[in-house]
Amino acid sequence: MPETLSAWERVLLARNPARPHTQDYVADLIYGFVELHGDRRFGDDPALLGGIGTFRGRAVVVVGHRKGANTQENLAHNFGMPRPEGYRKALRLMQHAEKFGMPLIAFVDTPGAEPGIGSEERGQAVAIAENLLALASLRVPTLAVVIGEGGSGGALAISVADRILMLENAIYAVASPEACATILWKDVSKAPEAAATMRVTAADLYGFGIVDEVIPEPVPAHEQPTQTIQRVGDALERHLSELEALVHDGDTGIDALLAARYQKYRRIGRWVEETDPTRHPNGPVPSHAADQAR
Repeated sequence: MPETLSAWERVLLARNPARPHTQDYVADLIYGFVELHGDRRFGDDPALLGGIGTFRGRAVVVVGHRKGANTQENLAHNFGMPRPEGYRKALRLMQHAEKFGMPLIAFVDTPGAEPGIGSEERGQAVAIAENLLALASLRVPTLAVVIGEGGSGGALAISVADRILMLENAIYAVASPEACATILWKDVSKAPEAAATMRVTAADLYGFGIVDEVIPEPVPAHEQPTQTIQRVGDALERHLSELEALVHDGDTGIDALLAARYQKYRRIGRWVEETDPTRHPNGPVPSHAADQAR
């Protein structure tokens, strides 16, 4: 893809309904997938796909946001916006992964968690928070790949992982550019300006040390879906092999995995103030960048 694409152009590509969705990745990458339903408390949520299967010879647990390719499918899947029961289903599957020692793979593609009254009444914020807590201490390798939109807590609830991968034309942010423009300038038409200011692209997030790898899209994913899915599979296999090597020594390895996960997230958001402003005219430097410079 041309590096000259603006942040807003990448937002539009991330939202293209023809991009491969979670169910497409599962169909091509996860052999013998068995979908599991329900949160054992309220019901099932079709916006959150989850189950078990085999990924290139490994038994894995898979969760992911489920969008549709057309309006009818999006209505059936609530446009990929899970309700609390969806996140609690994901939590049940995370616990299943830990109990049986199975790596967890998450596909992220959501504009955000469902914000309706019913979801709030059933504890949307608590459901997301419980997932964040569980993911922080899950004693198995975890991988997340942002394949389209990564919107706010709705994305974080399944993506606090040991490795976060991101397609070149995916986005990952605390809010949508439209929401940001409305909050900051009371003008939704400034969404393209907000997208650039928010630094939502894969290249931005890799530069900040949030994303561990950007998976190239030589052409947009919706134009070459099969090739894109295979590239994602190759990247997942490579990172999973590295994590499996780390946990090979039983509890000692798992403790090392958890320690590395803790440090990964402690580094995010740390800044180093430079005493000589002429060296860094743009102000503070992210700590991971400062560490690399030393």
